[in-house]
Amino acid sequence: MSEITNFRGETLAPDSATRDEAAVRGLILRVGERVRKARELKGIPRRVLSEVSGVSPRYLALLEAGDGNISIGLLQRVADALDHRIEWLVGEDDPWTSDAMRMSELYRGASSEVRAKVLDLLAPQPEASARRHRIALIGLRGAGKSTLGALAGETLGIPFVELNREIEDQAGMPVNEVMAFYGQEGYRRLEAQAMNRIVATHDTMILAVAGGIVSEPETYKTLLAHFHTVWVKASPAEHMARVRGQGDMRPMAGNPEAMDQLKFILTSREALYDQARAKLDTTGRTLAQSQADLLALIRERGFLD
Repeated sequence: MSEITNFRGETLAPDSATRDEAAVRGLILRVGERVRKARELKGIPRRVLSEVSGVSPRYLALLEAGDGNISIGLLQRVADALDHRIEWLVGEDDPWTSDAMRMSELYRGASSEVRAKVLDLLAPQPEASARRHRIALIGLRGAGKSTLGALAGETLGIPFVELNREIEDQAGMPVNEVMAFYGQEGYRRLEAQAMNRIVATHDTMILAVAGGIVSEPETYKTLLAHFHTVWVKASPAEHMARVRGQGDMRPMAGNPEAMDQLKFILTSREALYDQARAKLDTTGRTLAQSQADLLALIRERGFLD
């Protein structure tokens, strides 16, 4: 009988080889089931998940059926598109019955006041010391973060900073070139470094961050801990119209499913954006009205007291 080796190159007895094959098969089935369930819970069509993750519909269908032998790299892209950590898809514990998942669901359904209390209990560092007078505007592109942040900073006489500009200064190139040269992983690393540098050098400021920062757990954790966060939101139609109004036609160019993708991103990130300390809805509001709303929110919540 010919020798059988596992993926580490170790020679296995026939019964050991059978157990290894069964374990791998179980892992593939488990991952496929979790991807399918996560997609269905978010109400995401497979074609939209394919567009966002860059993984073909056929490959996703095989994966969900337990017939796919997906690479780690592709699986990471699927996990990112579903806003889950890759460990969540491959771990042995069932995420839908674990204490962590139940706590996550309870937290998601709680009021903003309850969530704030939970965060204070889990991270008891005094808010005045941790967040100081730093304010961060989060949300998707087109909500008005940069415009409102610049206006509020000028009115209040405090610095306004865009995190992407800090990344560009550090890298010596535009963000799109950073992504092309270093990839998503490299961009996220520069983003985390820029965030830590800003926290270390600014006690009072308004910061606008890219919409995808919430998908990077450690960087988002730093943001929530050191800034009074405001989710600047708008309807999908207004998001798209504002981006196009800025002269950027890429979201719609040759992509009839752009609106579906935008709605998917909003839905998949909603629970993450909802961790912000406050919300500012700019839907149907003029720039002057939204500016007044932001200044009133900062004053009422005591973010600069």
